[in-house]
Amino acid sequence: MEYTDSALTEIHQLRTHFYQLALGKDSLLRLMAEAEVPEQVYDSNAIENSTLSLDETEKILRKIDLDRFISEREMFEARNLARVVEYIHTKAIESELDLDVMLVLHKMLISNIRDDIAGRFRTDNEWVRVGNHIAPDPKEVVPRLGKMLADLRGQIGAGIIRRVARLHLTFENIHPFVDGNGRIGRVLNNFVLIREGYVPINIKFIDRDKYYDALREFDTKQTTKLMEKIVELALKNSYHKRITYLAGGEIIRLVDYAKKYRQSHSNLINKAHRQTIPAFLERGVWKIADSYRG
Repeated sequence: MEYTDSALTEIHQLRTHFYQLALGKDSLLRLMAEAEVPEQVYDSNAIENSTLSLDETEKILRKIDLDRFISEREMFEARNLARVVEYIHTKAIESELDLDVMLVLHKMLISNIRDDIAGRFRTDNEWVRVGNHIAPDPKEVVPRLGKMLADLRGQIGAGIIRRVARLHLTFENIHPFVDGNGRIGRVLNNFVLIREGYVPINIKFIDRDKYYDALREFDTKQTTKLMEKIVELALKNSYHKRITYLAGGEIIRLVDYAKKYRQSHSNLINKAHRQTIPAFLERGVWKIADSYRG
């Protein structure tokens, strides 16, 4: 069982610490969740080749005029995904993940972009290809999604890291929608995590190459190791960030921490990437509690 795994043990320790610090701090948790929305929207859309920067994404969500022309599609992609990201924080607590939930999320995501396909799975001759992968026959979409959900619920002993990784890879392999599969798939990761009492994660645009490697690994070898590592590191990063804010005290850039305490910045960055120190990446900047002594 993966519950004996050191990575999962560490996740459970971080989760326990998070809940201890979170008591009575609901307003701070809401503020952190709200502040994360633009970054989650930017990263997920950027993985799908959106040209928007993080600052532009934030301006669109705050209804601030941009300095350049942005297509209507990219405007809706940002606004719609933000609605979905915010919606699941409540929906995941209210109900289990099922096919109807997937359709609702997809309709929210694709509305005003392609209303002809919004809120429905692929049908008839709607075949899709991603790289060298040709998604299954549209007739197989619903049965395969049903099996995916059954596996998710039936393999509790596999541990949250492996279950989320397999869910995501299976969903992307099925590619049940004509468009929006990547963004919905990453939202489903967080739906499951929130539903089961974990914190949401953000797969960063800067990790896109590793992410695509994980998709290819599953497509060619049916293994989930690379995606498990992505989920593990993203979960640790998310917990480190929340625990640091909840604990209070000064938060500084990792580069300033290195200077202040005369440590090697490159060594600290390497540790941060491996999440062996409680540093976290926020808006492209590595940060850490000033009080940390490793």
